[in-house]
Amino acid sequence: MADQIRGELALLLVRDVHDPGVGFVTITRVTVSPDIQLARVFYTVLGDEKARVSSAKALERAVPFLRRQLGTRLRLKRVPELKFNYDEAVAGQDRIERLLHDIHEADRTGGSDTSADPNADPDTDPDEGHGGD
Repeated sequence: MADQIRGELALLLVRDVHDPGVGFVTITRVTVSPDIQLARVFYTVLGDEKARVSSAKALERAVPFLRRQLGTRLRLKRVPELKFNYDEAVAGQDRIERLLHDIHEADRTGGSDTSADPNADPDTDPDEGHGGD
């Protein structure tokens, strides 16, 4: 049921929700309560904090339309309440990927950024005492 809801919501947001405030939203996962009363919809947004806030408001405005469409498309007698939640887990993964990319880029370009090594002592020369004579 959760996968069906996720798929339909993704299609609806792309094709049928014409609110420009929605922005570039990706539905990452949906969890449905055992009694099918509540569906928690997790999403991410491409853009900054302003885009995230705008999308959150637009998604809340679209909830009545989305519920009606889900009921029709999935032929549900009872359509769960939709609760949209920003997916912090995915945002955290994106941040980690950016940091790793920055570290690899610094290594590739020969950057002397010691922040990549948490044990590095910024007051010592890393080449000191390695028999360079």
